[in-house]
Amino acid sequence: PAARPSWTSSGAPVTTDTMSQSPGDWYKSLPPVCRAWGTACVLTTVGVQLGVLDLRALYLDFPSVFKRFQIWRLLTNFCFVGGFGFPFVMRIMMIARYGVFLEQHTFAGRTADFVWMVLLGAFALLPLPLIAPALGLPFFAGSLVFMLLYLWSRENPNANTSIMGMIKMKAFYLPWGMMALEALMGGSVVPDLLGVVVGHLYYFLTVLHPRAGGARLISTPAWVRTACVALFGGAGGGGGDAPRAPARAFGGGRGRRLGSE
Repeated sequence: PAARPSWTSSGAPVTTDTMSQSPGDWYKSLPPVCRAWGTACVLTTVGVQLGVLDLRALYLDFPSVFKRFQIWRLLTNFCFVGGFGFPFVMRIMMIARYGVFLEQHTFAGRTADFVWMVLLGAFALLPLPLIAPALGLPFFAGSLVFMLLYLWSRENPNANTSIMGMIKMKAFYLPWGMMALEALMGGSVVPDLLGVVVGHLYYFLTVLHPRAGGARLISTPAWVRTACVALFGGAGGGGGDAPRAPARAFGGGRGRRLGSE
C-alpha cells in the first residue's frame, strides 16, 4: 500500500518513504529543472567563497555583454543567491520547497511549461538594469526564486504555513511575511518585491485574465518543448493536457492551472 502523505508547512506532501530517504536518494528524486538550478546556485556560492569564481565575472553588466560578448552573464546572474548565510539558506530552501512543488505538482508532466515560466520571469527581469539603473541590482537570482514563492502562494492560498515555525499564516500571505522578515533583518526588499511583480504578471496572464474570459496570451513555444525533450526525455515536452486537478482559487472556487494550454 502507498505511504500515507502528510503536509509540510510549505504545502508539499511528505510520505514516510520520503522521510526515510538518504540525502543522495532525496537529491536524485528532485525534478530536473529545480535540481539543476539549485545545484548551480550552490556550486556558484561555493566557488565564490573558495575564491575559484570571481563575482565580477558573473554579475549582470550589459556593457560587458554587448561590447565584450560576455553573454554568460545573462545566465550567471541567476545562479548567485548570496554568500553563505541565512539569506542563502532561505533561497535554496525556497527552490527545494516551492520550486519543487510547482514543478512536481502544479506543472506535473509539463516540464516545458515550467521551463517557459522560469524563462519568462528571467526575460522580464533582465532589462531592469537598462530601464531602471537606479535599482543597482547586479544579480536577479533572488528575485526569480521569490517569483516561485509567490506563484506557490497563489496556487495554495489556504495552506497553513509559518515563518521559521513561529509566525503562522495562510500561504497567500507568506511572500509578504518573508519580505517583512527581510526588512526586520536589515535587508532590502526590492529584489523580493520584483519577484512578486513578475510572478503576479505571469499569474495574471495565465490564470486571472483567462478566468475572466480573456484570451490566453502565453503559450510555450515549440522550441522550448523540443529542447526539454532533448534534455529531459519524453516527459520534458509535455503539454498542457496532462491530468491534474484544477487549483483551488483564494477564498474558494476553482482556478485555472498555471501555464496550462
